[in-house]
Amino acid sequence: MNCKDKKNRHTNGYYKTHPCCDTFICKVCGQTVVPEQAGTGHRNHCPNCLSSLHVDNEPGDRAAGCGGVMEPIGVWVRKGGEWAIIHRCKRCGQLSSNRIAADDNPIKLMSIALKPLASPPFPLERMEGLIPGEW
Repeated sequence: MNCKDKKNRHTNGYYKTHPCCDTFICKVCGQTVVPEQAGTGHRNHCPNCLSSLHVDNEPGDRAAGCGGVMEPIGVWVRKGGEWAIIHRCKRCGQLSSNRIAADDNPIKLMSIALKPLASPPFPLERMEGLIPGEW
């Protein structure tokens, strides 16, 4: 890669139109992440622990100065049925949404999706009185 290409990669908006083919090491779990296995040219989180880094204000702009760890806190289903991960920055609290990748850990995805059901904000015994009929 020549110097001009390196400089262009660090200009705002470059990754919006160009795939990120860089291998990186996850700051949370230490796994080496290879973008080719993601099924997309825009790998932005670790497929093992699903964590990311707060580097974008808008997808691909690399303009965020925070650099904090983006923790996966939930999942949601986009129009058309595609799953996306909800991340929260551990440093500044900003929320973002990232589509899942082909090689994401399915057990980790399911554990995040089921977390609200496993820890409801009320005692489960309260549900007995809310539903008519016998248990």
